[in-house]
Amino acid sequence: MSRSRSNKPVITNTDFPTLTLVKRGKVRDVYEIGGYFLIVATDRLSAFDIVFSQGIPFKGQVLTQISSFWFARMRDIIPHHLVSTNVEEFPAACEPYREVLAGRSMLVKKTEPLPVECIVRGYISGSGWNEYKQTGTVCGIKLPAGLVESQKLPEPIFTPSTKAEAGIHDENIAFERAAILVGVGVAKTLREKSLQIYQRAAAIAEQKGLIIADTKMEFGLRGGEMLLIDELLTPDSSRFWPQDQYAPGRAQESYDKQYVRDHLISSNWNKQPPAPDLPTEVILTTSQKYLEALEKLTGETLPLN
Repeated sequence: MSRSRSNKPVITNTDFPTLTLVKRGKVRDVYEIGGYFLIVATDRLSAFDIVFSQGIPFKGQVLTQISSFWFARMRDIIPHHLVSTNVEEFPAACEPYREVLAGRSMLVKKTEPLPVECIVRGYISGSGWNEYKQTGTVCGIKLPAGLVESQKLPEPIFTPSTKAEAGIHDENIAFERAAILVGVGVAKTLREKSLQIYQRAAAIAEQKGLIIADTKMEFGLRGGEMLLIDELLTPDSSRFWPQDQYAPGRAQESYDKQYVRDHLISSNWNKQPPAPDLPTEVILTTSQKYLEALEKLTGETLPLN
């Protein structure tokens, strides 16, 4: 199956001259419209905190639809920033750009993002596995001896990191440092809400035949109220593994950008800019994995033409 092979244009950059551009992130372009932000998920790819010049077909639409799916299922745990993903409900100023915005944009409440990324790990993989092999800990949390790669942890752990701009690496930090950055009370709330969100999402995904190994989420403040913001539980911010292929003791098959990371590691790229060009097959396979993640999680598909 190759549903990602399409002539639909890949959007790696947006240019809306009548809207106020606030920020270009690794993947998202953020515009200000009155009392709202308009977050546009492009098809840009970042890996190892480097943004690539090539895009992944349908990636922005997948990220937006999966985020919307999860926001709706977490609102009783904590309020979120999403107002609408329907361009028909966007302010009139968006009308000239509706063709680009459709399916890949979120109208959201303005918040002040907190300066930590909230990572929850239910399985040991990635940077957590690398740290554990050296120290037996992840972000200062002592773990049982003898764990193997991809093993399920006795219970999920909260392992925050600093937030990095493009070209700067995220840094895993201990809870105590996160508390210094945002305050002890806020840090405890972030840990509590992050763990609740992960545990609910993991249970939902399990019913769909997927394991959520770990995920990264963000929170912001609006008038003193904490909101869940940015994207949520997408293939960009999470590791999704098929349950029927799961086997601890090795790296796992996945429906996320780990496939790209593995290709880059095998290519001996030094993880410094500029990013290398990706082979067409890697781009198309990555697109396919994102589309499969959307369909497995939500039951939805995208129009591919």
